[in-house]
Amino acid sequence: MKREIKIGNTWVGDGFPTYIIGEIGINHNGDVKIAKDLIRAAHHAGMNAVKFQKRTPEICVPPEQQGQMRETPWGYISYLEYRHKVEFGAEEYRQIADLCKELGIDWFASVWDEDAVDFMEPFEPVCYKVASASLTDLPLLKKLRNTGRPLIISTGMSTMDQIRRAVEEIGEENLAITHATSAYPCDPEELNIRMVETLRKQFSCPIGYSGHEVGLVPSSIAVALGACIVERHITLDRAMWGSDQAASVEPWGMEKLVKYIRVTEKSLGDGVKKVYDSEKSSLSKLRRVQSF
Repeated sequence: MKREIKIGNTWVGDGFPTYIIGEIGINHNGDVKIAKDLIRAAHHAGMNAVKFQKRTPEICVPPEQQGQMRETPWGYISYLEYRHKVEFGAEEYRQIADLCKELGIDWFASVWDEDAVDFMEPFEPVCYKVASASLTDLPLLKKLRNTGRPLIISTGMSTMDQIRRAVEEIGEENLAITHATSAYPCDPEELNIRMVETLRKQFSCPIGYSGHEVGLVPSSIAVALGACIVERHITLDRAMWGSDQAASVEPWGMEKLVKYIRVTEKSLGDGVKKVYDSEKSSLSKLRRVQSF
């Protein structure tokens, strides 16, 4: 089985360019204009896709948390009301779909409950993402598999046994797995990027990296270790309100991230030692003994 899947019109896997995802998530703070600005920034940077999050608040927010009050940009409101404030409806997603089609950038969402799958299906997303929090939700995994669309599952907060159980439920066909540590932002000592190699040994599907660190270097290292998907949260300004903003990449950083990943890809080579033409002038000038 080849380690590859097709997302939209793009092949993703070993031997293909890294598929770079800008995770908008809820960094739009319920404002479709901010979402559109982030889509344009991701496209300008050369990212392949943008990703949103779709929840049904009454299902996803535990009953004991729904009435908890918190300070928000909309005032002192309940957590359930806040979750509604940051959810886009059909009209906003139509605008998002239209803009992404115009620009030629993929878009999709992580869906957190079965009703959210029903909501997203009419938009025919190029794939679905399973958030780390949903990895053990087997009914959701089964419903997503039944859509027939490619799936990307994230593995933060999970044991290897839980990951294996999720993959057993949905199979490795048309699947990609991303290593993640669900801390925002994540301490470098807990990134554990070698898990990319571990997952590659355990599974035959494409393996990627969903990073929540501050900075760009670890994402390129993940590519060097075999990640063929890189996902990073993106924002217009890390000082904006919201729990994911501090671990996100601003527009200038998006451009650098894409550049670093593409340079990393070119630098890896094929592992076969050779003498390059560019070395030959140095060879003739610097090597005193030309041959054994």
